Amino acid sequence: MPMTLEQYADFLDTRDLVWPAPPEVQPVKAKPKLAMLSNIRVVTWNLYGTLLNIFNGQLLFEHPQKFVMDIALDKTVQEFKMWGSMSRKPGQPAEYLGEMYRKVLEDMRMAPSRGERHPEISAERVWEAVVKKLAQKDYKYDAVFYGPPAEFNRKVAYFFQASIQGTACHEGAVNALDFVHQAGLKQGVIADAQCFSFVQLQRGLRAQKGTIPVTQLFELPLRTLSCDVGARKPSERIFKHCLAQLSAQGIAPAQVLHVGSSFPRDLAPAKKLGMRTALFAGDKESLEATKEQLKDHATRPDALLTELSQIAQIVGT
Repeated sequence: MPMTLEQYADFLDTRDLVWPAPPEVQPVKAKPKLAMLSNIRVVTWNLYGTLLNIFNGQLLFEHPQKFVMDIALDKTVQEFKMWGSMSRKPGQPAEYLGEMYRKVLEDMRMAPSRGERHPEISAERVWEAVVKKLAQKDYKYDAVFYGPPAEFNRKVAYFFQASIQGTACHEGAVNALDFVHQAGLKQGVIADAQCFSFVQLQRGLRAQKGTIPVTQLFELPLRTLSCDVGARKPSERIFKHCLAQLSAQGIAPAQVLHVGSSFPRDLAPAKKLGMRTALFAGDKESLEATKEQLKDHATRPDALLTELSQIAQIVGT
């Protein structure tokens, strides 16, 4: 039986592979604001840059440093034995794959967005298109090992992403999520994320000795990912999607606390829709907020965390 995506990620750990490390956390000079918030029934979290430490504070389709992209493309060619279906005209196989990958990205970015100002691209759909192009030159993969095409595309997407951006949970992530869970509050994710993002989160939590699986921490209807909704932040669509799920459970926006590290992409749309907000100011790499936004009564967050574990001081009983 083919491995699940999480099993595949664990399998890669057994091999002598080199992955980029997450960036070193750069502390922020900030004073926490930790007043207890009343009547909070749900905590929703941003993923990359808040729960997960990652280069640039968010998930990237292309790394800005060419040598990193070249290495990731070459590793992907080797890992999935793609070279036999590649022309050598542009140069090395990695260069060929790079041209194909960027062309698919460009086509998807130019596709009609049905009125959405901030459309999202699905990583697995990108690799589905790339693999289909390779199949025109008789590319085949080991379906017994990787599974059907949809599963294979997810594994390629995970491998490539892990090759350009390392991830790790920010310190205190396990304690923060466990506290909210034990307090009996619901938890959700509203994030610019992809099919492999919860695998990365689970692995990060495991590295912090977390014992509660993400399937128990986050109800399935409250896992709101940009790749599923078709919109990325600061689009209100991704927030409205989660709020609609909560409304069906009798939960109002004012009873939801959203925790994020970016004012324009997280706090502003959440606050506009009536949610309570908390800014995670624990790392300069992902923090996006000005002093003016923090001071203005109309825009400032309800809480400011410099450590994720401080969530225990603003929600619960």
